[in-house]
Amino acid sequence: MDRRPVPHGAEPRLIFSGLAGFYDQAIGLSWPLIRIAVGLNLVIHGWGKIGRTAGPAQLLDKLPEAAQIGMQLTFLLMVTEFIGGACLALGLLTRVFAAMAAIEMAVLTFYIYWGNGFGWLSRGYEYTLMWGLVLFAVALRGGGPWSLDRWLRREI
Repeated sequence: MDRRPVPHGAEPRLIFSGLAGFYDQAIGLSWPLIRIAVGLNLVIHGWGKIGRTAGPAQLLDKLPEAAQIGMQLTFLLMVTEFIGGACLALGLLTRVFAAMAAIEMAVLTFYIYWGNGFGWLSRGYEYTLMWGLVLFAVALRGGGPWSLDRWLRREI
């Protein structure tokens, strides 16, 4: 067995070399798949907030100051999750919305769920930490080749 170190950047040899053609074709789909999964997940969570909050702008004037702040935060989360999730799935303003959602997940992880421990079944931070790290990776990478950002030739 050859134990020489693999040169930096070299790909490992495939055990089943017949898969090389498939991997060469499919590799371009990996990033859109991640981005779409994250985006659609956020859309579903955002839609749940929209369903529970009727007309946040009209309610703000009638609520006490503390409740107004809560409604404004709810509205910001709805935008981040529903609109941001849709934009992430499409690859539009990808870095902006991924960063916003990653910050949301960081707040949820460290301020809401941290004290409950790791496990999601005990209302821990496992789920929000994982999604926050994935969103951070999306923010770093951007929309990728199959995105509206790329099609528009503009990215932040």
